[in-house]
Amino acid sequence: MKILLALDFSAASENVIEEIARRPWPAGTAAEVLSVVEESHLWSMSEAALEVARRSEELVQQAAERLRVTGLEVASLVLEGNPKSVIVDHARRIGADLVVVGPHGASGLTQFLLGSVASAVIRTAPCSVEIVRAAPSSASGRSGMKILLATDGTECSREAAQSIARRPWPAGTEVRVLSAVELRLSAFQATLEPAFLGSAAMEKIREEGMKRAQEAIREAEEVLAAAGLKVLESISVLVESPKKIILEEAERWCADMIVVGSHGRHGIDRLLLGSVSEAVAIHAGCSVEVIRHPSPQ
Repeated sequence: MKILLALDFSAASENVIEEIARRPWPAGTAAEVLSVVEESHLWSMSEAALEVARRSEELVQQAAERLRVTGLEVASLVLEGNPKSVIVDHARRIGADLVVVGPHGASGLTQFLLGSVASAVIRTAPCSVEIVRAAPSSASGRSGMKILLATDGTECSREAAQSIARRPWPAGTEVRVLSAVELRLSAFQATLEPAFLGSAAMEKIREEGMKRAQEAIREAEEVLAAAGLKVLESISVLVESPKKIILEEAERWCADMIVVGSHGRHGIDRLLLGSVSEAVAIHAGCSVEVIRHPSPQ
C-alpha cells in the first residue's frame, strides 16, 4: 500500500501517528508524511511565517522517524498552498491508496477542521480516506480491533469488505457486519401515504429490503471469513436513516473503526460522497474509513 498522512500540530494528528504505527500493514507498504503551510501565512517572510514553516518541517521529520521504527518505508515533505486541494492533489500525484487525517484541531496560525479540510478530503480524494479518532476508553488493554462494516450490497460496499480482507489486522480483531437498508419506493410510491399503498404492497417492499440486507451480509461475511477474520453475529435492519443506526451500533459496540463504501464518483467535477458515507465520517465517535477505488492517474 501507499499511505499519505496529512498532519498539523494538534493532538488529533498525534492520534494519526500512533494509530498508523500500531497497526500491521501489507509487506512493502510505504508512507508519506505531509504538512501543508497555508498560503495566507506565506505572503511575507515574517518571523511568524518562517516559524510555521520550521515547525512543519520538524513535525513531519519526527513523525517519519517514529513510523520508520515500525518497519515502514517513510518519506516526509512540507508543501505550500490550500490544504483542501494540496492534500488531494498530492495523493493523486503519488498514487496513494489511503489518505489518513485527523478529525479536527486548531494550532495557532493553522486550522485543520472537519467540515473544512478533512471534510474536503473525504469528498474529493482519489482514493480511500480514513478519519482517525482516539480509540474508545473500553479499548484500553485490548490487542485486537473492533471493526464495524456497514454494507448495502452495492459495488462500493463489496469493495469495502474486500479492502478489509486484503489487509493484515492486529491479532484478536473482530468484524461485525451491519446492513441498514432503506425501503426502496418508486418515484410514484414515494408520493403516496403508506395507507394508500396498501398492506400487501408495503409488506412486499419490506421483504425485498430484508432480502437485500441479508444478501449483502452474506456476501460480506464470505469475503471476510475467506481472509481468516473473526466475524461476529451480523445485523440487518430496515430503517429510514441508515447513518443513524450505523452510528448508534458503533457506539453501542464500542467499535474502534467503521468502514463504509463511497458512493461518490470521480471526474473533473469531483461529485460529493453519498450522504450516508459522509455523515458517518463526520459524526462518528470512532475512526471511519471511507473506501473507494483509486481513480485513474
